[in-house]
Amino acid sequence: MDIKLEKKPWYIRYRYYLIGGLLFAAFLIYVITLSLGPRKLRIDAENIQIAEVKESDFMEYVDVEGLIQPILTIKINTRETGSVERIVGEEGSLLQQGDTILILSNPDLLRNIEDQRDEWEKQMITYQEQEIEMEQKSLNLKQQALTNSYELERLKKSIALDREEFQMGVKSKAQLQVAEDEYCYKQKNAALQQESLRHDSAVTMIRKELIRNDRERERKKYERTRLNSLVVTAPLKGQLSFVKVTPGQQVSSGESIAEIKVLDQYKIHTSLSEYYIDRITTGLPATVNYQGNKYPLKITKVVPEVKDRMFDIDLIFTGDMPDNVRVGKSFRVQIELGQPEQALIIPRGNFYQFTGGQWIYKVNASKTKAVRVPLNIGRQNPQQYEIVEGLQPGDWVITTGYDTFGDAEELILK
Repeated sequence: MDIKLEKKPWYIRYRYYLIGGLLFAAFLIYVITLSLGPRKLRIDAENIQIAEVKESDFMEYVDVEGLIQPILTIKINTRETGSVERIVGEEGSLLQQGDTILILSNPDLLRNIEDQRDEWEKQMITYQEQEIEMEQKSLNLKQQALTNSYELERLKKSIALDREEFQMGVKSKAQLQVAEDEYCYKQKNAALQQESLRHDSAVTMIRKELIRNDRERERKKYERTRLNSLVVTAPLKGQLSFVKVTPGQQVSSGESIAEIKVLDQYKIHTSLSEYYIDRITTGLPATVNYQGNKYPLKITKVVPEVKDRMFDIDLIFTGDMPDNVRVGKSFRVQIELGQPEQALIIPRGNFYQFTGGQWIYKVNASKTKAVRVPLNIGRQNPQQYEIVEGLQPGDWVITTGYDTFGDAEELILK
């Protein structure tokens, strides 16, 4: 006898399909949830650097590399045309002021110097003749004054005698009047001669001083031409850096033939980005940090011309210098752009290159994850960024490792 079998419910018959469908739906929901939620990335905490946001002193400065140069470089030019007869100074040697660098020869100039010497000697003779003439004139005036003085004294005695004779009746009144008139004339003439002698003495002194000045000027002119025209000397103490002529070479007047570096003091030359051109002025302080010591400097020259988005400045030491300062050696220079101020700061890191300073990964209190937060960065120096907005003191942020994070919005730290 046949037994009637009951038909199973549909959910029993299709239970495997239902289970598979539910699993597939759950997988879809998981995928959709991941795609719609924040993108996460697991990273190793040892491969990143985190830093605390702090309220501290902030100094805005520029850190650049500067090159030691001599405080002054002087170009040596010739004063006369000639051929190089002998080079005395050696390149790299230290010269004192007035030391000979090279000697030129110029036969035409030597003849001119001889002619000038003859002219100078003739001029000296002329000056001597003028002085003799002035002395002779002064002697003549003195002789005339002495004669008049003697004549005046004689007339004075003669008038006294005439007055006695007039009282005795020997001479008439007219004769006495003639003698007195002559004495008065001689007296006035003697006064005029004394005045002329005083004027002549004053004029003679002035003329002698002028002649002495002319003589000294001619002498210096002659000696300068004779001694310095063909002998090129060092104008200051320094190092002869190079001589760019050779024996026998013909050089013209005013041609640059050598260079001297003044080594009494050094300067540091460097270039800055045009971004700082409005903030860099002469007198700004700077420092060189070398082997644990700080050496102060100040800016002495700013070249306003911008080339390749850079401009040049010069600095000098205002105190002690490092022991090994040499021309051509480089030092790191920190140029201060202001005074220290309290600010919210974080250390520099490569996050800025990837985010442009627009956002940063902020770490939670347990340091298990980090999320993106917007950021506003103000001033900066080679070690710090000033935070204007987006963080608070005591926050922790990731400053390095952004090149491996991609576009993840949340980092899981392990």
